[in-house]
Amino acid sequence: MTPDQAERPGGPGGDAGMLTVDELRDAGNDGTIDTVVTAFTDMQGRLFGKRIQIEYFLDDVVGSEVEGCDYLLALDMEMEPVPGYELANWEKGYGDFAIVPDLTTLRRIPWLDRTALVLCDIAHHDGSPVVESPRQILIAQFERAREMGFVPFSATELEFYLYKESYAEAHEKDFKDLTPTIPYILDYHVLATTMDEQYLGPIRRGMHNAGIPIEFSKGEAWYGQHEVNTRYANAITAADRHTIYKNGVKEIAFLHGISATFMAKPSEKDIGSSCHVHTSLVDADSEKNVFVDDSGEETDVFRHFIGGQRAHVRELALFVAPSINSYKRYAAESWAPTSIAWGRDNRTCGFRVVGHGPSRRVECRIPGADVNPYLCMAALLAAGLDGIEHAIDPGPEQKGNAYEGNEADAFPSTLRAAVGLWEGSEFAKSAFGEAVHKHYLNYGQTEQRLFDEVVTDYERRRMFERG
Repeated sequence: MTPDQAERPGGPGGDAGMLTVDELRDAGNDGTIDTVVTAFTDMQGRLFGKRIQIEYFLDDVVGSEVEGCDYLLALDMEMEPVPGYELANWEKGYGDFAIVPDLTTLRRIPWLDRTALVLCDIAHHDGSPVVESPRQILIAQFERAREMGFVPFSATELEFYLYKESYAEAHEKDFKDLTPTIPYILDYHVLATTMDEQYLGPIRRGMHNAGIPIEFSKGEAWYGQHEVNTRYANAITAADRHTIYKNGVKEIAFLHGISATFMAKPSEKDIGSSCHVHTSLVDADSEKNVFVDDSGEETDVFRHFIGGQRAHVRELALFVAPSINSYKRYAAESWAPTSIAWGRDNRTCGFRVVGHGPSRRVECRIPGADVNPYLCMAALLAAGLDGIEHAIDPGPEQKGNAYEGNEADAFPSTLRAAVGLWEGSEFAKSAFGEAVHKHYLNYGQTEQRLFDEVVTDYERRRMFERG
């Protein structure tokens, strides 16, 4: 086990479905598991890896590694190798890097037959970490917090849409005019969610039995939209769970002949799907929440953490809102914030303070469901820790509607603006390092360029005949 994989305080629940190597060996002997998915997360937040026969995994991979092509951290969404990455390119021959299992993440995947999964870290052949890897970027910020005496805890609220069409049928329809599973708004609606319980029940039970403890599921703010919330954990575990959960929802949808999407905004008529990120810091020694004192009052650490997040979130927007589609959510009175205002239990703010006493935490409402959790959590953590180190004041609390009169606090409204802010950010360079800054600048510039080259339906409708 490497230092990066050392045991970390986890959070409540989460034991069901988790496996030791000995338990995996027993499951292999009795035939209940014969395949181990060995996977890591790419820049876009997707799980990439290999399905490994259990005997080979136990004999040759445990305590060692498998290999994969380094182009996997230099691709666009279409799996095309992209120029401009120093990590991997044609000049270097697109060699291999090491995919190193983190055995603390080994678990059953109950919705897949006889299958376990282990998440991995990416390393060079000399054993040094690939710093551009999303999980490694978060680990670096987690360790920075530990050096300051804190353990970061997080949870994500991840929304998604369900459609009656299978993925193959959605593809045939060019992903247009899909049929939501519920034809009306189902926010907190028990009857409507009962109609979708044939899908949500397997998701809740499957996640629980894969070591991802669930709090609840509920209907969300638009047709066929749902939210399933997981319990909080240390930031790395929370991001791991988020990634497995998001992939699992799609797999379970596929197995039921329907489709699920985590697009930030599936169409112009839909409410966007968010990913609210909750963060708190715990004292590494006392295990007490440092956002409040013994009397339950908010501390300077708490205020400065919010101050740092507000000071830096715009220049880190590329990690918080990583795609062209991310920015389609941001509209007045849309439940998606347009400003970086902060307030207490105020859903119009980018940063909402919630929880009482030792559960006090900051909810960042800016990210959409398309976010890479490792990169987003790393950004929010880096910003908050800088706020603590430099005693950054958060400014006045927002009272009332944050959609009005907050132009000075506006979050970037386009990916182009986000890429420009990232490119000029000395903070991003210092917080994540030159290699990471340059790698993700190329990512952002590529995303914008690829979109700019597309002729859209909007243009054809307006210009084909009348233009």
